[in-house]
Amino acid sequence: MSHHLIAFKDVFFRYPDGTEALRGITFRITHGESVGIVGANGSGKSTLLQHMNGCLMPTSGTVMIGDLLLTGKTTQEIRRKVGIIFQNPDDQLFMPTVFEDVAFGPFNLGIDEKGVRERVQSALEIVDCLDLMDKPPHHLSGGQKSSVAIASVIAMDPDILALDEPAANLDPKSRRSLIMFLKAFRHSKIIASHDLDMILDVCERCLVIGDGRVVADGPSRQILSDRTLLEENNLELPLSLQRE
Repeated sequence: MSHHLIAFKDVFFRYPDGTEALRGITFRITHGESVGIVGANGSGKSTLLQHMNGCLMPTSGTVMIGDLLLTGKTTQEIRRKVGIIFQNPDDQLFMPTVFEDVAFGPFNLGIDEKGVRERVQSALEIVDCLDLMDKPPHHLSGGQKSSVAIASVIAMDPDILALDEPAANLDPKSRRSLIMFLKAFRHSKIIASHDLDMILDVCERCLVIGDGRVVADGPSRQILSDRTLLEENNLELPLSLQRE
């Protein structure tokens, strides 16, 4: 299914202050793949994810989402295909209530009120936050905010999910619920995280990013059991592999 394709070709990105965050990134993700992106802080993971729906645009190189080349003209359509969950949930929550935040995207897709309510309820149930529906987001804990931000993207029913540290603020129960949802998600998903055990659990494939480049790309278990590779990129073996 070509509409689930993500293809980066020789992508460079430089921030206005001159920081070169991506340096010739090339990879291809096809329909249904689960791909983890790992690397040290500052390696370029978040910058990479933000190129997947046009939050950032390449300085040079190309990004293809399905059959669409990422440009200023295609950004709106691409954002319907790719749902991004940001590392900081406050970047996504801006409405007076949780319900309105989660409903915002579906309403903008033109879905009727009954359909929106069904989507909101389903998304909040997945992240175990249905009881928060009428609460103001700024009254929530960090973990609750993260869960609601995830629900706001799930409710859009995207073709592709891109998640930046989705489990960072979650308690163990919410983390497990998220993992179960991600395993069941039938389309492509890309997860950037320091939670290597979650990557190992959810993603068949893993990319290691270092200094804005792809330094390794392969099966997750192979990549995440390579102690030397991980240490060279300021990472450690997943806890589950340390016990083996």
